[in-house]
Amino acid sequence: MAQYQPPIRDDLAGHTPYGAPQLDVEVRLNVNENPFPPSDALAKALADNVEGAAVGMNRYPDRDFPELRQALADYLERESGVRLPLESIWAANGSNEVMAHVMHAFGGPGRIALTFPPTYSMYPEYARESFTELVSVPRRDDFSVDIEESLAAIAGHRPSLVLLASPNNPTGTSIDLDDVAQIARAVANVGGVLVVDEAYAEFRREGVGSALELISDNPNVVVTRTMSKAFAMAGARVGYAAAHPAVIDALRVVRLPYHLSAITQAVARTALDFADELQNDVALLREQRDELAWALESRGLTVAPSDANFCFFGTFPNRHRVWQGLLDRGVLIRETGPENWLRVSVGTPEENARFIAALDEVLAVLQFDGKGNGGNE
Repeated sequence: MAQYQPPIRDDLAGHTPYGAPQLDVEVRLNVNENPFPPSDALAKALADNVEGAAVGMNRYPDRDFPELRQALADYLERESGVRLPLESIWAANGSNEVMAHVMHAFGGPGRIALTFPPTYSMYPEYARESFTELVSVPRRDDFSVDIEESLAAIAGHRPSLVLLASPNNPTGTSIDLDDVAQIARAVANVGGVLVVDEAYAEFRREGVGSALELISDNPNVVVTRTMSKAFAMAGARVGYAAAHPAVIDALRVVRLPYHLSAITQAVARTALDFADELQNDVALLREQRDELAWALESRGLTVAPSDANFCFFGTFPNRHRVWQGLLDRGVLIRETGPENWLRVSVGTPEENARFIAALDEVLAVLQFDGKGNGGNE
């Protein structure tokens, strides 16, 4: 075929698509998936309900899907103790599309979004695609958010949007709700919206609250969630948001027509019916995360406190050598975030054991002593 250069936008020239490596290896612990597949009962219910939706596929799906929104509101009340009306809930194809709706509704040319790196690597792309200027307030060395610096940046830049991940990706660290409330009030003072990205909320440790608790007193707070992690529905692509009804109405303005298929709606409602069953796997993953963190620390490594389904650990003079060594042994993890750090998703107990065994071999080969030495041989 003849070579062709399409008239791509100047700001997109040279960019490559987002995505982690997709490699066929025995142990894949690189994209924070839930390692447990649906139970036989859930799989059958999914098949039955998808079949039911299929008979009406000649018709467009419900644009505003009130049944799913009500089911999500009911789930959030059980999970976080916060009761919201269905008018305060929105959903889309993954939390990525929810964030795209947020950026298109509240960002745009001449507007600023503020974020706190190291954090989710898609935030700059959301800003780029919506022509929103992105301003960063770096986290401290321990990956906590500097509240005083953040409040000063909000007052100085007057952002329309503040994007705050808690638990944060890739570090796993959470932010105290009192600090989130301070940020929310500061953002309200400049007429902006605070988005608290809670993609990993179900994995948070006991006593760690959800920003859902702040919505009633802070109508500028938007909490985003996903069914990809705790519900083991990464393949279904369902994300959702909770916010004041006026915020949800703004998101409805920018959504594409019929953006959430009838099949997706049926799958999401079915998974919500099995929420209690799925929470058993979440509890096991929390236990496995804590055991994994202990195993890493016992080998002289530093592990960021995690409220997610992954551990962020280091530090290595040459993290790529460690990553490649693990890959050579059939274990795929993620190179992301600051140099010298790596992220490993929590897998099944067997997968976690495989990872630790492979890591021991790699550290021995690289003569890593847990004090930052080794890794360059």
